[in-house]
Amino acid sequence: MRWSQLLFSQGFGTRRDCEALIHGGFVEHQGALVEHDEIVMAHDDLPFRVEGRDWVYRTQALLMLNKPAGYECSQRPSAWPGVLTLLPPPLRTRSKGGVQPIGRLDQDTTGLLLLTDDGALIHRVTHPKHHVPKVYEVQTAEPVTEAQLARLRAGVVLNDDPQPVRAAACEATAERALRLTLTEGKYHQVKRMVAAVGNHVNGLHRSAFGSLTLDPEALPPGRWRWLSAEERSALLHRP
Repeated sequence: MRWSQLLFSQGFGTRRDCEALIHGGFVEHQGALVEHDEIVMAHDDLPFRVEGRDWVYRTQALLMLNKPAGYECSQRPSAWPGVLTLLPPPLRTRSKGGVQPIGRLDQDTTGLLLLTDDGALIHRVTHPKHHVPKVYEVQTAEPVTEAQLARLRAGVVLNDDPQPVRAAACEATAERALRLTLTEGKYHQVKRMVAAVGNHVNGLHRSAFGSLTLDPEALPPGRWRWLSAEERSALLHRP
């Protein structure tokens, strides 16, 4: 494809905008200016610079964000800023419609959030039949008891579904903290499950999604990174 097509696909504006970036001397590749709208062999991880910022070409975007509190996982946020505002504009305006969150975290929930413009991938990792685990670190208002853990493992009934909802795994990590693994994604599920056993969630953080874990030192709150091809493959083809 031509450089203008490549830039357009990655969200750098209209085709005319992308041509203007090239002719204005704002695009670099391998340390040299891209002076003409020439053909380039596009492949994932192809590096380039636009207006002094390093970038890589991705056929489909898949990234991890360490979501801080105070952001909504919505493309049309109402009471809080949208989580997409934490990303650079090209990711929000890619030619496929921009990235969107894979599932949602409440505005007061922090931690691992995946975003992509790949609709098939979203379906693959969110459909209940695939049982992709998500791990949550829960801070509770009252001490966690063995009876509460047992009920969470056995299953609790929520008011919108007569079928019990079970934790795939559940363990206490402190007097007022527990680690909960779920393989479904119902509305406010963690908070409602904890409330159903007689406790209350004071803090909620997602630490893992499928094969991916969040390292808060490597990826501080509010920061994002691309996922590698290996991470994508492991996410989609977990045992």
